[in-house]
Amino acid sequence: MNKIKWALGIIVMGFVLNSQVTLAEHFNGHVDVKVGALSAAAEKGQITFNRTCAACHGNNGEGSLKGPPLIHSIYNPGHHSNQSFYSAVRNGVQQHHWPYGDMPAQKEIAFSEMAAIIQFVREVQQQNGIVLQEHKM
Repeated sequence: MNKIKWALGIIVMGFVLNSQVTLAEHFNGHVDVKVGALSAAAEKGQITFNRTCAACHGNNGEGSLKGPPLIHSIYNPGHHSNQSFYSAVRNGVQQHHWPYGDMPAQKEIAFSEMAAIIQFVREVQQQNGIVLQEHKM
């Protein structure tokens, strides 16, 4: 009987430890981002992104303890279109991929700034191997 309790304890501990590692990885929220040469629009987007978005999403979209990395395969154009980025900035978005909580609307960011930010994110995604992948549900 003690061996069964011991084995069950190990299994339960494995689940607990595994779930903590998963949460730790999500809350680490950092990816190594390489930024190469950018178009003029993306350079403007990088400046605006690092001024307005980096507090949560990290410099160059690498992620932080406050928000997820945007240079991540989850945000590839096949899963999150440019329109979804516009919508998130304009209207906010409910938490769904990461455990950071809801993103509030960022009304201070103008439409032209959003276009440059998205250009920056998409170019840096490509530089880091993140390309269009068909979304499957």
